[in-house]
Amino acid sequence: MTIALKKSAFTIGLLGLLALALALAAPARAGAVNKSVRIDAGQQVDAASSVNGSVTVGAGAVVTGEVSTVNGQIKIDANAEVQEVSTVNGELRVAGGARSRNLSTVNGAIRVDENVAVDGWIEAVNGGISIARDSTVAGHVSNVNGEIELDGSQVGGDLSTVSGDVTLDNGAILSGDLIVAKPGGWNWGGNKGRAPNVVIGPNSRVMGTIRLEREVMLYISDTADVGGVEGELSMSDAVRFSGDRP
Repeated sequence: MTIALKKSAFTIGLLGLLALALALAAPARAGAVNKSVRIDAGQQVDAASSVNGSVTVGAGAVVTGEVSTVNGQIKIDANAEVQEVSTVNGELRVAGGARSRNLSTVNGAIRVDENVAVDGWIEAVNGGISIARDSTVAGHVSNVNGEIELDGSQVGGDLSTVSGDVTLDNGAILSGDLIVAKPGGWNWGGNKGRAPNVVIGPNSRVMGTIRLEREVMLYISDTADVGGVEGELSMSDAVRFSGDRP
């Protein structure tokens, strides 16, 4: 009996040490309510979230789960790896060399620097979206209000807006359609009366169709390649231009 008890105590002790070691080895979860959260450079965690505060993921850090906040900006530093990234009221910035899945915000801009890989989509409601040179987005890019700019970057899906200007520049490639949707009662305060500017700049390509459900000012470079224009305008309505800007 004594030997059995000693063996049991020894086994429990080993299990306890093993559990402690696993807990120490497991990725941490970073969260807060009324303060900002920062994941240090090179650190790995399974999530990073706040409610009323910003979230920063340091250079080379890895977040295997969601990065989110409600009221605050989110910054993904260079060469970090993240999955779902979302905020409600705040800007979202992704630095060069980072990798992410989906990026979304309701009220705020989304800025993607050079050489970023977005494996999913990018969505905003009231906010501009800019995607810099040599960055790629596998899925769609969309907003309701705010400029969308592809500067030498590539988008694999559709690009859509309602009231925002759209610019493809420096050899940007859009594999899907470019859609300017008709304003509706859900337009979240956008300027329904103003005609958006759509500029397809030098050496840029729209491999799908430019589908216009409302009047726009359409400018297409002499060196750009567009699959077609349909809806409120046709290709013959576009203003062709040479040089860097119309």
